[in-house]
Amino acid sequence: MAPHLGLRGKKLSFFLSAICTTGFLLFGYDQGVMSGLITAPEFNHTIPETKGNPTMQGLVTAIYEIGCLAGAMLVLFVGEKFGRRKSIMAGAFVMILGVLLQIFTFLGHQPLAQFIIGRVVMGVGNGMNTSSIPAYQAETAASKHRGMLICIQGGSIAFGTLISYWLNYGVSFTGTDVVWRFPIAFQLVFAIIIIAGMLVLPESPRWLLARDMHEEGTRVISALYDQPEDSEVVQREKRIIMDAMMASGQVGNKARFSDLLTRGKTQHLRRCILGASSQIMQQIGGCNAVIYYFPILMEESLNQPRQMALILGGINMAVYSVFATSSWFTVERAGRRKLFLIGSIGQMLSMTITFACLIPKTESAAKGAAAGLFLYIATFGATWLPLPWLYPAEINPLRTRGKANAVSTINNWLFNFAVVMVTPIMVDKIKWGTYLVFALFNASFIPFIYFFFPETKGRTLEELDIVFAKGQTEGISYVKAAKELPMLNHAEIEEYSIRYGLFDNSGEKGHAEMVSSVEDVASKETS
Repeated sequence: MAPHLGLRGKKLSFFLSAICTTGFLLFGYDQGVMSGLITAPEFNHTIPETKGNPTMQGLVTAIYEIGCLAGAMLVLFVGEKFGRRKSIMAGAFVMILGVLLQIFTFLGHQPLAQFIIGRVVMGVGNGMNTSSIPAYQAETAASKHRGMLICIQGGSIAFGTLISYWLNYGVSFTGTDVVWRFPIAFQLVFAIIIIAGMLVLPESPRWLLARDMHEEGTRVISALYDQPEDSEVVQREKRIIMDAMMASGQVGNKARFSDLLTRGKTQHLRRCILGASSQIMQQIGGCNAVIYYFPILMEESLNQPRQMALILGGINMAVYSVFATSSWFTVERAGRRKLFLIGSIGQMLSMTITFACLIPKTESAAKGAAAGLFLYIATFGATWLPLPWLYPAEINPLRTRGKANAVSTINNWLFNFAVVMVTPIMVDKIKWGTYLVFALFNASFIPFIYFFFPETKGRTLEELDIVFAKGQTEGISYVKAAKELPMLNHAEIEEYSIRYGLFDNSGEKGHAEMVSSVEDVASKETS
């Protein structure tokens, strides 16, 4: 059978992106599925501890994030060893195990313990996937399409959540355990698709070349570009990747955890912090307080009956999905910085409207609060939903990308757990003050993004190394360095790398020898 089902070029890239998107579709589905189950009478009958207990409801829902945190940490330690492809497949297998543990939970057989274990196990698999998929997509996509492709992945989170909300509503009329067992079991469909797809997809060419697997790396580049292995396009792309690895000291050296702490011209520490901070801000901005608990918020804050709360939740997720698609078309036009800033302002205003309308405790004012939550999810879907998955994968260099992306995802799940755990308690104790807290958090993001987040739009992953070297060498802010640096072609990337000292004299010599040896290998492979 031909490699990768015979797919090459755009067809291969499309298939690769479709499988990556399925991973995030599953992520979104699992984010939303518990929202309609946690207060369902049939679910509460099987797990009585969850009935009318906001703390236990928060624990059963949020414990999933602890699993995701563990999965992300697992990738941090072993992801670089096994590669992106194997990490994603392993994550999907683990998710299947977690689903089976949950759906075979029965009253009288320690149901709470088994369900929680199943949630944790499934979280481990999702943490592995969400740490690996963005890096895999970033390392296999062309720079002009990279932002859009990863935003499509991020947008698919919204569509996954939409599916889960309406599926929950559809089965809510059965009056049996199907109400909660079927929506959880449905996740198996996504996991099987991921495994089947990854079995035929290639490994990241950057990961292969970093491990001196030149022949296989060249074949993957050839397949992605649909060009012969000895063509100028393939050999030039290979040289650019090898140049970046030489600049970061990756050739001949194993990446260490201490590399995340280095500064100097590569600014590994700063870049890691920037990526991780985007994930932290996404969570403390209140997104999952709305996504996980929208029906509960409708019931508790706006006094809606359960069926109406489920319908409103489904409509809210439809709005979420529609606006999530807008980022696919704006991220490469407006850029990352503008969308981050617009999103922060919009979310701040939305949460302000919500808390202000809840203060009077009147029915008409409560409708304004609902409008505020709808406005919030629309703004979030169009901006903050995909960006924190894109930015860490772009901003970090090849040498530390795997580990730094895992650190970013670890922070996502850590703060996700905190928000999901405390939200029902906050709504119960401080009522409208919950939304005031989220409004203040969003306001605090604006100056941080404005002064510290450099633009990455349209840059190759290797160009961004030069942005940080320029800022450090010239003593200017990295935001300014990104604005001043022109868009570079392949030859200019090598020229600027030398100008800003990414190669020293000995490095240039080593670089020349390395390129020569690569070309020798390539000539042997194609002879």
